[in-house]
Amino acid sequence: MFAHRVTPILNVSDIQASFAWFEKLGWRKGWDWGEPPNFGGVCSGACEIFLCENAQGGRGHGGAVRTFGPGGDETSDKGAWMSVWVDDVDAVHARCVAEGLEVTWPPTDMPWNVREMHVRHPDGHVFRISQGLELEEEERDE
Repeated sequence: MFAHRVTPILNVSDIQASFAWFEKLGWRKGWDWGEPPNFGGVCSGACEIFLCENAQGGRGHGGAVRTFGPGGDETSDKGAWMSVWVDDVDAVHARCVAEGLEVTWPPTDMPWNVREMHVRHPDGHVFRISQGLELEEEERDE
């Protein structure tokens, strides 16, 4: 198999509220389908996520305040986890805070050479917003 693209499908409880949530994150509504709409897509650059109201997958907020680190729970949410790679995690974090989105892990330089944060959709889907870190000068020279 040679895959050309992967498009995740998220089960959401309210497609219109999910369109609005993704707009706060910086994505845009791409399209919707149905009368009233119960399926649609959100886009950012060349990336797309499908949203399906009350079907196609699981969802559910697990109740943990943090999704990572000490006191965090990586298993309680019943929605999907996705990594989204960006150029500036701190800019995304600032936008999430300004828009009142639930940040469950602040921007942190991780030991695997990635700076990442987590933001949780109201239906329990967790987005790991990440950017690769530049290697230190002495590591590049080795």
